[in-house]
Amino acid sequence: MIVTTTNNIEGRKIVEYRGIVCGEVISGVDFIKDFAAGLTNFFGGRSKSYEDELILARENALEELKERASRLGANAVVGIDIDYEVLGQGGNMLMVTASGTAVVIE
Repeated sequence: MIVTTTNNIEGRKIVEYRGIVCGEVISGVDFIKDFAAGLTNFFGGRSKSYEDELILARENALEELKERASRLGANAVVGIDIDYEVLGQGGNMLMVTASGTAVVIE
């Protein structure tokens, strides 16, 4: 399935719009990752544990989006937007949402 942030696909014609689809993932950050990120924050640099968690959540949200588009009979999703939010009392939950328009292309 083709997924893109653009509103069309070069060289392909959209023949049918199937509707808006979304994929959502809410992921908790465990104590070890939080502790390691705190050390990175103190000493500087990048937080590999948080980056890995973010990558995994984004990939899962996109997979869920594609599954929902497929159930609608679409073979592509255009106009994808990915959003990130921090949730929970201590900001220890990460929410990633991916949304777009499920379409049929030739």
